[in-house]
Amino acid sequence: MCAAGVGAGAINAVVGSGSLITFPTLLAMGYPPIVANVSNNVGMVPGGITGVLGYRAELKGQRDRLIRLGAGSVAGSLIGGLLLLNLPESAFQFIVPILIGLACVLVVVQPWLNRKLAERREFAHPHGGPWLWLGVLGAGMYGGYFGAAQGVVLIGLLGSFLDDDLQQVNAAKNVLSLLVNATAAVLFVFVAPLDWLAVLMVALGTMVGGYLGARVGRRLPAPALRAFIVVIGVLAIINLVW
Repeated sequence: MCAAGVGAGAINAVVGSGSLITFPTLLAMGYPPIVANVSNNVGMVPGGITGVLGYRAELKGQRDRLIRLGAGSVAGSLIGGLLLLNLPESAFQFIVPILIGLACVLVVVQPWLNRKLAERREFAHPHGGPWLWLGVLGAGMYGGYFGAAQGVVLIGLLGSFLDDDLQQVNAAKNVLSLLVNATAAVLFVFVAPLDWLAVLMVALGTMVGGYLGARVGRRLPAPALRAFIVVIGVLAIINLVW
């Protein structure tokens, strides 16, 4: 669990799909899907903090924007978390394989998406506009409910609507992802079935991984990393469906 957390924390800091490693790991170790999901969410928070700290230089000048967008992330996360807790577990087991499949597709198409974002960046709204806020709200709902590859979704949204380079976009993505995970974690700690050993192991791993990902993750071969994430995601789908 801890080793999976290291990999997930590093991937979250650079790309944003680390839950495709930790969530299947928890499933493979016998945790029920809901327990695995909420324990994974809470354990991701420390890694999100170290990932944000690692990108603090790229966050300069983004405070006002992140306050506005952060409100959408928090609201969306609360909605998604409440849906998770109130919908039956059978709904989660039906929906999550679909979400993991979509997340894998997003990871695969990210290079193409980044090229399209580069083409559109000169036409982006300077402050994002209301459509970006609504998109961040939707991404927060997704993150509060499940969250694998929410970082890829956020990079796509922020890169489409903001006139910033990709490193600044990635730094903002890390902050918003942290807000989503932290908001859902507060909710889950009080009302959801957690396994604290799983939380601790994932948290320790993601703290290390988030720091390493922010420091050296950009040097990793992207095609190999994406292939590994997709393989893990497919195995998770098979495990859930089985």
